Amino acid sequence: MPKVVHTIAELHKILQPLWRKGEPVGFVPTMGALHAGHISLMKLSKAAGNVLTVVSVFVNPLQFAPGEDYDEYPRDLGGDVKVAREAVVDVVFAPSVAEMYPRGFVTWADQDKLTEKMCGEHRPGHFRGVLTVVLKLLNIVRPTHAYFGQKDYQQSVVIQRMVTDLNLEAKIHVCPIVREADGLAMSSRNAYLGPKHRIEALVLHQALVRAQELVAGGEKNVKKLHAEIKRIIGTAKSAKIDYIAIVHPDTLEDVNDVSGKTVFAVAARFGKTRLIDNVIVE
Repeated sequence: MPKVVHTIAELHKILQPLWRKGEPVGFVPTMGALHAGHISLMKLSKAAGNVLTVVSVFVNPLQFAPGEDYDEYPRDLGGDVKVAREAVVDVVFAPSVAEMYPRGFVTWADQDKLTEKMCGEHRPGHFRGVLTVVLKLLNIVRPTHAYFGQKDYQQSVVIQRMVTDLNLEAKIHVCPIVREADGLAMSSRNAYLGPKHRIEALVLHQALVRAQELVAGGEKNVKKLHAEIKRIIGTAKSAKIDYIAIVHPDTLEDVNDVSGKTVFAVAARFGKTRLIDNVIVE
């Protein structure tokens, strides 16, 4: 059974002996509602030989814009601890908002360019909240290795840039998307989907697979690829597209044609549920 701690002081008592010895520590930051995607990250940390793996469970209020689903976001610490136990995690760090952001908190981490498009364009302030909490967590846990999912591709790029720019020591690992049997990318927000929207949401993966097939067949024209992705997503009556991005994997800049490694990323709403997905095309 993992040890559950709620304060930074408790966590540091566990970690300080490992820091002194230079033992490798693995870290998986989450907002809870753990699923198979999270489990894959935990198992990768264990398999990598980290002496101890920490999973954080914290629904970060700073990354939710007004009117978003902060209050509704699924919270089940007991269930999350059971999942962590199955993945043989050592420590679950579940701080309160007051523990992470004590009274008088006024310091933020922020970033230019990479955060201004895609999800950043549609969720004002989101990445400032993400960067702030991840920077705090990396400073609190001081992991040797930290594991993030590819599903949040833009987030992974933004975090890797922060780690490089601010000379943080953690090595960031971006791990493959875990999908349901029908292709839907696993997400805590999938729980919001009713039966109709659950079926319709499959168009995201279907559109990305079709784009992969077209590129494999020699199609390089971005406008044609964009149009085909839009067409397929549009077959779902409730789908409202936030963006379709065909971008460079490191800079997130739009590409003129698909001539090298390229990221195809989409975001759309099905009813009130906003979902994202992506594929990396070689």
